[in-house]
Amino acid sequence: MPHTPSASVLLNRLQAKARFRHLQVLVRLGELNSIRRTADALGLSQPAVTQCLADLERLVEIRLFDRHARGLRVTRAGRDVLPLARRMLDALAEASEALTAARQREEGVVRVAAITGAVGGLLVPALPAFALAHPEITVHVHESAPEQWGLQLARGEVDLALVRQPAVTPAGFEFRPLLADRFVVVCRPGHRLAGRRGLAWAALADSTWLPQSVGSAARAALDQLMGDLGVQPRTVQVLTRTAPLTVALVEALDVLALVPLSVVRPWVDKGALVVVDVRPAPPFPPLGIVQPAEAASQAALQFASFIGRSVALQAVAGTPADA
Repeated sequence: MPHTPSASVLLNRLQAKARFRHLQVLVRLGELNSIRRTADALGLSQPAVTQCLADLERLVEIRLFDRHARGLRVTRAGRDVLPLARRMLDALAEASEALTAARQREEGVVRVAAITGAVGGLLVPALPAFALAHPEITVHVHESAPEQWGLQLARGEVDLALVRQPAVTPAGFEFRPLLADRFVVVCRPGHRLAGRRGLAWAALADSTWLPQSVGSAARAALDQLMGDLGVQPRTVQVLTRTAPLTVALVEALDVLALVPLSVVRPWVDKGALVVVDVRPAPPFPPLGIVQPAEAASQAALQFASFIGRSVALQAVAGTPADA
């Protein structure tokens, strides 16, 4: 006779290895009695649902569903467990509601993820003024790589994200464009191309470049532009996405860099870098804010509104970099 694990053993095993996805699959299978329909309902593949059920049955060492030609039939053990699984999922939903309410009460804190371009293009011009206007609100800024901010929002680690317009906005959030951006070629003021007007890309083909990191939009744009000219660009052997390091290298090595204007705008406005007048500029998505479609905290709403007004005022006033 096979050994039956004790309740304590099962509890320890489930605490160590079970996931909420197991409960979701179990409950949906109990409702739909179909691998295919459960997969469709949860946005999973059929093999993923099958594997999830197999993993759960292996953990508890008992069959929860019988398989037959027309689908699944819940076993007696499955019928006993299903109400408990539903209660656990309901409790998770209630916990989510309670945590959302608690966060809304924390009106004095807003956590912001910002990519490098958004730091220079949105936060540098607006955040000092926001701090003066709202001393009661604490702002936590998390500088994030483009591939990180979506996960930070999903995990609830940040309230808002200042990013480029995404191809797909995460579920439950909305993107609001704030600032048009463009790629620019920058150099130090003493570079031979500084001050030249109306250059074509071919005029830059024999220059030395500071490349951005592989995988970045700027690197892809430079590779495309030089590839269209049939040129392998001459580059220095340093790869970076960090704005201050990019500026320091451009100044010290007398090289060109193709970067978003938002990333280097503070140094361009101060005259530390010069924008080379080369045309046409490669297209680039705008910067904006990703925020909850509903139920954002009062602090987050105030911050988002202030950033939007600040960008609008900048657009009306204009800046040297836009000239």
